Amino acid sequence: MGRIKILFQGDSVTDNCRDRENPDDLGTGYPKMIEDALRKKYPGLDFEAINRGVSGDRVVNLIGRWEDDVIAHAPDFLTVLIGINDTWRRYDSNDPTSAEDFETGYRSLVGRARDAVPDIKIILMEPFLLPSLPEMECFREDLDPKIHAVRRIAVDCGLPLVPLDGLFARAAAESGCAALAEDGIHPTPEGFKVIVGAWLDTFGKIVGLK
Repeated sequence: MGRIKILFQGDSVTDNCRDRENPDDLGTGYPKMIEDALRKKYPGLDFEAINRGVSGDRVVNLIGRWEDDVIAHAPDFLTVLIGINDTWRRYDSNDPTSAEDFETGYRSLVGRARDAVPDIKIILMEPFLLPSLPEMECFREDLDPKIHAVRRIAVDCGLPLVPLDGLFARAAAESGCAALAEDGIHPTPEGFKVIVGAWLDTFGKIVGLK
């Protein structure tokens, strides 16, 4: 296996304080933790990790910057985690995204990536929400259809899915919601470990690493 390029795309959960003036900066969240874990677990793996998550983004924002922030890099592996802001903006800005528009836009992103980079391997990750704050309990009615949309896209396109919503719910049953995401959305270091562990398992299966 030659050098591989791994690109992470999404919103603030992916962005996580990366320095956008430094294209090599991975932030302090799961992309950086994955890079560290890969280098430790597979010291012979030749790879480059790239973080292009942008805080606050929705699917429509990814559509607008897909060419520059994904296709131009021609990644071998692309991971997408998007959707919570497509729900959040309905409640804090009265700017909803329908489940239908979300799914249509998301499918277009997958199609564009595959058309431009035929050998690309795409990993989809579910958006997730924990009931950490009572005022966010109403988010479920909007977010759940979007989670189901991501699952449909994964099945229809034959893509691996990291089921983060279920994984976070299971972990919260043991550790409590606040230990994983104090606001229900942005992971704590413990919450990021849930993402990292699940991603590494998925990646390992794709490339045949143990």
